[in-house]
Amino acid sequence: MNAMEDVVVLIVGAGPAGLATAACLAQRHVPYIIVERESSTASLWRHRAYDRLKLHLAKEFCELPHMAYPAGTPTYVPRDMFVEYLDSYADQFGIRPRYHTAVESAIYDRGKNQWVVLVRDMDTSVVARLATQFLVVAAGENSVASIPPIPGLSRFEGEAIHSSAYKSGRAYTGKSVLVVGAGNSGMEIAYDLATHGAHTSIVVRSPVHIMTKELIWYGMTMVQNLGLNVTTVDSLLVMAANFYFGDLSEHGIMRPKIGPLLLKSQTGRSAVIDVGTARLIKGGVIKVFQGISKINTNSIEFHGGRQNSFDAIVFATGYKSTVNAWLKNGESMFKDDGFPKNYFPNHWRSENGLYCAGFARRGLAGIAMDAKNIANDIVAAMDKMSC
Repeated sequence: MNAMEDVVVLIVGAGPAGLATAACLAQRHVPYIIVERESSTASLWRHRAYDRLKLHLAKEFCELPHMAYPAGTPTYVPRDMFVEYLDSYADQFGIRPRYHTAVESAIYDRGKNQWVVLVRDMDTSVVARLATQFLVVAAGENSVASIPPIPGLSRFEGEAIHSSAYKSGRAYTGKSVLVVGAGNSGMEIAYDLATHGAHTSIVVRSPVHIMTKELIWYGMTMVQNLGLNVTTVDSLLVMAANFYFGDLSEHGIMRPKIGPLLLKSQTGRSAVIDVGTARLIKGGVIKVFQGISKINTNSIEFHGGRQNSFDAIVFATGYKSTVNAWLKNGESMFKDDGFPKNYFPNHWRSENGLYCAGFARRGLAGIAMDAKNIANDIVAAMDKMSC
């Protein structure tokens, strides 16, 4: 093990949250080190996202601090262009992560008032010790793919993958495919499969708001720029969506009892931005099921007793945070599920110089807010220590 290396700020994770925090610290001339277990920045966007993915919100709601998108960038940024933006962002602010560096543990030393962090070089297996005054957890809420335990899944003889491994519907033409999960990824993957000729079904387990991207843009603009009440705007959005899409309950899709903006604010659950899936559901091209009872070798039994055969299952069932696996003194900030105990906007700061970025479940706009708050708070703490 190498000798202890002193660090002012240690950022764990080089996704958008880590990059944004690094940029804000750089703007305030605060030294930092950023470590990343993968071989690149934003590995989720580069390697674990499907081909047709775009940002689901307009670009003005998806900028990282201190850098706008280049002129000519589409309103809804495609994945490849977003990755290019992140690369330019890292270059602009001189961000140089230490790649292939995995955090094994982080323990707070109360005697020395510092965090002692063990990191392993994944290429050489050499372990190093870092001592830091400020620790920023930016590993994100999407660390590890999450597939729910379903009776019989291990016996399924077809293909069963998480959405992070899905790329395109081209490989599934003519096959029967079930998508589990009706968030933005699940709905868009179902659309992609159906338009590539797959016999597509989707499991919609919970009520969901389906909106157009224009409606969400108008709603966010009315709240942020015009200062209208969220409940009032939500009522307008639901009325407009019902007029546009019609009653989707007869097709197995129920709306939540509270509006889309308030739902996002209170739970972090986003409205589904429709890419054409609703039309295919209404037309019977995509079939909707309410839940899975059991998986057999080549068929699936659903709630209500229906049973259908499938060649493949795509689990668009989200991710899990792994922060508690290595953060040993994070109980003041994180719950057992790896998400902050405090709700937005008070989630990003804890005691002993511990911060988190990108855990607000508010997308890139939330990341930008976290990064600015963290940098400002660290500068204030450093100024106080120097007095």
